[in-house]
Amino acid sequence: MTISTPLLPQKTCALRVVPQPSDANVHGDVFGGWIMAQVDIAGSIPASRRANGRVATVAVNSFVFKQPVFVGDLLSFYADIVKTGTTSMTISVEVFAQRMSLDEELVKVTEATLTYVATDAERRPRKLPELK
Repeated sequence: MTISTPLLPQKTCALRVVPQPSDANVHGDVFGGWIMAQVDIAGSIPASRRANGRVATVAVNSFVFKQPVFVGDLLSFYADIVKTGTTSMTISVEVFAQRMSLDEELVKVTEATLTYVATDAERRPRKLPELK
């Protein structure tokens, strides 16, 4: 038996997590809301780095569930900045599931685009720092 190694994107992985039974319904299907929360966390990582501090999610521009997610899947979240403005940035997040079986099936399960805004200590929008 040959076990193929799945090919994940050649990008930096922002987050990797395995959903647990408490994240799913009685049939083992992971709740969409749980996946949305993980996508928001993954997207906030490059946003916070680019903002050099606090950010707030201001919009979910698009969110597509392409395949179901099951308890025990290894989820990998890839987040990239696709656009920056004065105070905000748009982040693209792709989610891949490695099914925990002998075949190590790899599927893209979710893709989303979110907008974050850099905020100050009073949680008001602030300019993004200049890139060096």
